[in-house]
Amino acid sequence: MTPTTTADATRATVQKFLELRLAGDIEGLTALFADKVDWMLAENPGVPWIRPRSSAAECAAQAAELMEYTVPEDARASVDTFLVDGGDAVLMGRLAGTVRATGKSFEGPFALRLTVEGGRITRHHLYENSLSIAEACAP
Repeated sequence: MTPTTTADATRATVQKFLELRLAGDIEGLTALFADKVDWMLAENPGVPWIRPRSSAAECAAQAAELMEYTVPEDARASVDTFLVDGGDAVLMGRLAGTVRATGKSFEGPFALRLTVEGGRITRHHLYENSLSIAEACAP
């Protein structure tokens, strides 16, 4: 199906993003992110995969880093809300995982705001339970 509206194109790009994240396809994610991305994730010095990012490669690498520092078999995410308005999309749900180095688990709600322009993701703002994640990373 060919997207007929901006919202349709945004929804298709976000669905592709989710598929690529699930598959761990870093090359595909790099191609999907714009050359420069407005990346925001609350700074959390105790969490090695949370750091500033702005290039497509840096943004895509976050998926690989997450798999490196957490136990992939324990990762869980569910999306219960997927809203699209033109080039903006908001996903809300819950995520959980286990930090490899400590064996501790984290979980909580999340909201992800993505903006798509020209078929590429230009904004990635993630709001999550950063306290739970920091506690799971602490020795």
